[in-house]
Amino acid sequence: MSLERRVLAKVDRRLLSDLDHTEGTQLVKVPVSDAVWSTWRRYCDAAGLSMGRGLAVLLHHELASVIDEDLENLGTKLAAREASIVAREVELTKREQELIRRETQLVMEEHRLTAAARTSANQAEAGVPPKQGRNEPCWCGSDKKFKYCHGRG
Repeated sequence: MSLERRVLAKVDRRLLSDLDHTEGTQLVKVPVSDAVWSTWRRYCDAAGLSMGRGLAVLLHHELASVIDEDLENLGTKLAAREASIVAREVELTKREQELIRRETQLVMEEHRLTAAARTSANQAEAGVPPKQGRNEPCWCGSDKKFKYCHGRG
């Protein structure tokens, strides 16, 4: 048995060295019945192909049909995915702009409140009661303007 393997390996190496290396070649063992193999041989002879070339043509044809089907489906899926990504990107850009606008407002409000707190603190230190603007909400919490509530106007 080992002698046969050595002889077969030597034959395989010799066949591989004789093959044209411009194309990728693979030796493949295919379990088929004698009837199928002889039918394939007759078909290849009638078509003017070597049996290996005929198998290669069949493999390429089968792979191309599978890949073409997948590519059509993949193209549709990719187009839908791209549309959803673009829509999501537009939505996120709008949200980002809104967040920037709100952040700017918050910074401005923070500066205003900090300045007002400093002014109130300075007035409290000086013993001056805080001044209430006429159009500001009343200090009592009535949700009315000061001028209509406690502003005597």
